Amino acid sequence: QVQLVESGGGLVQAGGSLRLSCAASGRTFSSYAMGWFRQAGGKEREFVAAISWSGGSTDYVNSAKGRFTISRDNAKNTVYLQMNGQKPEDTAVYYCAARTARYIAWGPAEYDYWGQGTQVTVSS
Repeated sequence: QVQLVESGGGLVQAGGSLRLSCAASGRTFSSYAMGWFRQAGGKEREFVAAISWSGGSTDYVNSAKGRFTISRDNAKNTVYLQMNGQKPEDTAVYYCAARTARYIAWGPAEYDYWGQGTQVTVSS
């Protein structure tokens, strides 16, 4: 069993930055691919970014490319999402997810464990 706890959300002005963190329990964190998803009010959960078990492979939704960076520290059992140049359309609840496989995936159904989410609000 893996427990995920997100932190770092909040209110930021357009153009600002936030860094989300996701702390994972369990000794197998370093074997898992990790992802960040977001869900705005009334919309489906959307893929944002993912990182492979080693950090050697990453991918992003097109709207996040060049602005967001996903990274991980396996020694700390933590994955991060650095968000720069934020836009009002980034406003959503952001979820961390773990996949019991080494390589990234893009669909929510391919992830096995989820955090409780952290709210990110970007004001214009």
